[in-house]
Amino acid sequence: MKELFHNVFRDGRRLYTVSLDPGQSVYGEKIRGKYREWDPFRSKLAAAILKGMKTKPLKASSKVLYLGAAQGTTPSHVSDIADRGLVVCVEISQKAFEKLLPLCERRENMIPVLADANKPKEYAEYTTGIDVLYQDVAQPNQAAIFIRNFSFHGYGLLTIKARSIDVAARPKDIFKREISTIEGAGIKVLEVIPLEPFEKDHAMVVCKR
Repeated sequence: MKELFHNVFRDGRRLYTVSLDPGQSVYGEKIRGKYREWDPFRSKLAAAILKGMKTKPLKASSKVLYLGAAQGTTPSHVSDIADRGLVVCVEISQKAFEKLLPLCERRENMIPVLADANKPKEYAEYTTGIDVLYQDVAQPNQAAIFIRNFSFHGYGLLTIKARSIDVAARPKDIFKREISTIEGAGIKVLEVIPLEPFEKDHAMVVCKR
């Protein structure tokens, strides 16, 4: 296996993280000793890494604000990477949150927060020391939410879901517009990674403030 960055390994076309909870599968992924397979068809961050993401914002000690944590598929892998850090998991859906809770109980570096990502004041008490923002929300105002939450100096990773913004416009036009909005807020865009064939009409935008 080739180590790409802390606790992330690649073996051919497959990606793995070193599990913080050895032997436990989170979403049906394969377990290989101490490793958990990271499915790029289930995780946009895994897709971006396999598509050649050059920036490596996540480290062992990273403190991550994760917006749109859902049931914890990708957050669990972020938890593996930031094994000496923290992952604040914000989710608005009560149904998804109920499935996220048991995962966070097993992993001491994951904090579940039931809140609206449009209202960062609702979870401000958990965001001290955050240095990485990860956003994966299916709302039309994705760039606005990202800017509102990116109030610190560090890295940001934004998954742009074109069809959640405008079903009629061309995805590449939506990507361009959202990126322009982000840059207009004084945020530097480092990379833009289309996520096909893993996710259609999606792109990962890697930023720094």
